[in-house]
Amino acid sequence: MSRIELTPAERALRRSEAHHLEPVVMIGSDGLTNAVSAEIDAALNAHGLIKVRVLEGDRAQREAWLNELADALGAAPVQHIGKLLVLWRPLPPKRKNLSDERKPGPREYKVVKYGKKPGQRPEIKTVRVLGNQRITPGGLVKKAKRRMKSAKKAGAAQS
Repeated sequence: MSRIELTPAERALRRSEAHHLEPVVMIGSDGLTNAVSAEIDAALNAHGLIKVRVLEGDRAQREAWLNELADALGAAPVQHIGKLLVLWRPLPPKRKNLSDERKPGPREYKVVKYGKKPGQRPEIKTVRVLGNQRITPGGLVKKAKRRMKSAKKAGAAQS
């Protein structure tokens, strides 16, 4: 993959967004291994903007690792300050797992109960109704009863 190039304004925006972040990956004494690169790739997929702390190596080595990571992972090198490297890659679109068996979720209704005396404020409450429930005219939530099928209809469906 090739690295992403940022304009100076975009780079300044990413630096300001990364200011409060903590490092999520550390490069230890073994250097930049395949396992560390895989962790950085996973962190970029999850967060988009990450900080990497480098525990070993001199400035030139850290700069080389930043460029190597940006090229290998298709990310943008945002900043190299001290022993911190900041990388950014746009988040991939999330996939929704749609199932045909999935039922609709709970619904919320507002139930208004008027007071017995005129001039009283009505009592308003929000009620969550699940798929097997219904609201009575009095505002109570009850489970739906199973409908009884007649013997004639049940016999006709089987034959």
